[in-house]
Amino acid sequence: MKQEVILVLDCGATNVRAIAIDRQGKIVARASTPNASDISAENSAWHQWSLDAILQRFSDCCQKIASELSACCIRGMTVTTFGVDGALVDNQGRLLYPVISWKCPRTALVMKNIDRLISSRQLQDISGVGAFSFNTLYKLVWLRESHPQLVENAYAWLFISSLINHRLTGEFTTDMTMAGTSQMLDIHNQDFSAEILHATRLPRRLFPRFVNAGDKIGALLPAAARFLGLPAGLPVISAGHDTQFALFGAGAKENEPVLSSGTWEILMARSTQVNTHLLNPYPGSTCELDSQTGLYNPGVQWLASGVLEWVRKLLWTPETDWQTLIHEASAIPAGADGVTMQCDLLSRKDAGWQGVTLNTTRGHLYRAALEGLTIQLKQNLQILEQIGHFTASELLLVGGGSRNAFWNQIKANTLNIPIKVLEDAETTVSGAAMYAWYGIGEFVSPVQARAQVDYQYTYFYPQSEPCLVEN
Repeated sequence: MKQEVILVLDCGATNVRAIAIDRQGKIVARASTPNASDISAENSAWHQWSLDAILQRFSDCCQKIASELSACCIRGMTVTTFGVDGALVDNQGRLLYPVISWKCPRTALVMKNIDRLISSRQLQDISGVGAFSFNTLYKLVWLRESHPQLVENAYAWLFISSLINHRLTGEFTTDMTMAGTSQMLDIHNQDFSAEILHATRLPRRLFPRFVNAGDKIGALLPAAARFLGLPAGLPVISAGHDTQFALFGAGAKENEPVLSSGTWEILMARSTQVNTHLLNPYPGSTCELDSQTGLYNPGVQWLASGVLEWVRKLLWTPETDWQTLIHEASAIPAGADGVTMQCDLLSRKDAGWQGVTLNTTRGHLYRAALEGLTIQLKQNLQILEQIGHFTASELLLVGGGSRNAFWNQIKANTLNIPIKVLEDAETTVSGAAMYAWYGIGEFVSPVQARAQVDYQYTYFYPQSEPCLVEN
């Protein structure tokens, strides 16, 4: 018998991938190709995505694993992407304007001046989503003010996952997890906010029927099947925003905080409650809808490994191996002999090191950076617990920063709870595949599908050491 798999089409900002996953969450075949936005013809500083190029990259990936897929029985497929981006389309699904990239600066001024339409505080109270210039709302306000006839004549707005799914199935849909990133949704009622749409003069008719994670969108059209080299008629199951499926795919339970540690650290939880009124005072705070109906993903983000990269370039060289930094810092006692660091380099005027003496070494400065970032984590976890109405008993860690075992131990000591590090990095595609297995009827719930996965964690438990100084 052929091995049964789900095919996940994963559109990331840097790579497009096709990955086949079995019932146990194991990868059977995978292919990847670089992804990149294009420069707009209107303005050389603007960025946009080519939908045709993304689809061609998916086709290239499918062709690369064609021989492996031929030995499998593909039971279904699903698409997961980055959030917020999308486009206005006509009734045939043709783009009326290019897909504005989240990297594009054209919407920064819209965000800055949004209070003329609706207060930023009110926006976050309703939607949960923080003030980020790439939000969908600011793109649509920009389009309405710059190209009003396009908004007037458009048949629909489709988020990027729905644009791809329309090409696959011909169906017009709005993925709920993508809508949850838009800053237009009433997060508690789980529908587009009449108040926000009225204030920004955006018509509700632009948004097609909702699909939840695991819903069947339609069947793979013959033309799309030929283009991808896949069997026609495959069920296409809804996934959506990659963050939500990464949380689920990492094995996170309800009220278990997850830290995605990279250039930015993103701390989120899968919570049954959220108080959106508490979000606004905290820069970088946000709340999105979880992949599972009825749960929320409150979160806070801040610059983290980006700070450490800056320290490496400043004190060593960009090419210096990370183990060199860790080795020098591990020789320094906890508390770094009184050297501390305020790590908010983006907004704090007092950012940088304090307590430096003639005896201070590079190891002191790097250890102080690790400890300063960990104190930020502690403060943000306390904020997240308050927003989400839970108390953390452990912290699940994923991402590139999780490979720094020395830093992981500092986190365990400072938070005084176990840190568990997931060894498998493919959490997004695993989570999307579990929802697809559920969507085709193989399991009674996504949670039952996830129970088939053998998660491997490395634990770091608190060890006694001096308390760190909070700035």
